[in-house]
Amino acid sequence: MELGIDRRSTGPRTVRSAWSDGFGLLATRSLQIIVVVILAGGIIWGMRALTTVVIPILLALIFASTFAPVTGWLRRRNVPSALSAVIVLLGIVVLLSAIGWLIVWAVRDQWDDLSSQAEDGFAQVVEWSRTLPFMPDDSQLHEWGDQALDFITSAQFGSGALAGVGALTSFITGFVLMVVVLFFFLKDGPAIWRFLLRPFQGEGLRRAERAGAKTVSTLGSYVRGTAGVAAVDAIGIGIGLVILQVPLALPLAVLVFVLAFIPIVGATVAGILAALVALVSNGLVNALIVVGVVILVNQLEGNFLQPVLMGRALKLHSLVILLALTVGTVLSGILGAVLAVPLAAVAWGIVKVWDGADTPAKWARPHRTADF
Repeated sequence: MELGIDRRSTGPRTVRSAWSDGFGLLATRSLQIIVVVILAGGIIWGMRALTTVVIPILLALIFASTFAPVTGWLRRRNVPSALSAVIVLLGIVVLLSAIGWLIVWAVRDQWDDLSSQAEDGFAQVVEWSRTLPFMPDDSQLHEWGDQALDFITSAQFGSGALAGVGALTSFITGFVLMVVVLFFFLKDGPAIWRFLLRPFQGEGLRRAERAGAKTVSTLGSYVRGTAGVAAVDAIGIGIGLVILQVPLALPLAVLVFVLAFIPIVGATVAGILAALVALVSNGLVNALIVVGVVILVNQLEGNFLQPVLMGRALKLHSLVILLALTVGTVLSGILGAVLAVPLAAVAWGIVKVWDGADTPAKWARPHRTADF
């Protein structure tokens, strides 16, 4: 007699887990995403709370990466590390002081004329736009105009970060900290990096070494290339403004150089400002020629200068740049907009060497398409 034995069972019994089906996989991935978002939010919150420390360290890292070839050249000629760090640091201070003095000298005395001519030029554009069909009403145009002019021509555009005693104190503290950290990065950068690599072993160590080397090379190439592109843009547009006899050509050229460090947005703002000044001073035809000069220089920059000076590997998609600019501006204002793009370039550079010198992370590899 058979006592309740089920002979239909032919193998081990499979128990399905609630996490093994499609819905369980979705729940697992959702939890992982939530944890990553919380961790990223905590990191961003911590960085914003410690802005006085984080921003100087980032700037020091960027400057150290930018002048790494000079430091290496001095060390290869048996210059002591401390002396080479002092030489490079003094060179950076002199260079930044010269650029700052040029900006202040060129813009300070003529800023009122520049802003008033920009306002008059925008008023003329508004008057001309009224003759076009399907245009917004006057109140909407004036509202847009006031917002644009508040951003472009107000004193806060250049000096709002220094308003108030507290902000000035934070600026001085951050500047001193940046100089000190930059000195040690220039003097003991390789030793500091080897110390930070001690917890890593095996493949993790090799991956961290690739990420560090890529960070230094990307930041250095980006800043040096951007400075070269900004200088060429300023010289090219400045020569065009001088030939066209547009007033305030030197301040406009200096603004082109400064704003070129904010990709896409900076060149657009500088071109609009130059065109508005030309419209007031020399008329519509001259302003259109200025717009043509700005477009020509920007095309030369995008198609020739950036690939040559910065390398195609550092070129980010325009959508990525706009998103990085937006996030950086929301988090840290103008300084965040300047730092967002090089940091995004570093992140993408690390992804491209994640699994090897020329092997991106698995999820970032392009799919192979079949040949038909």
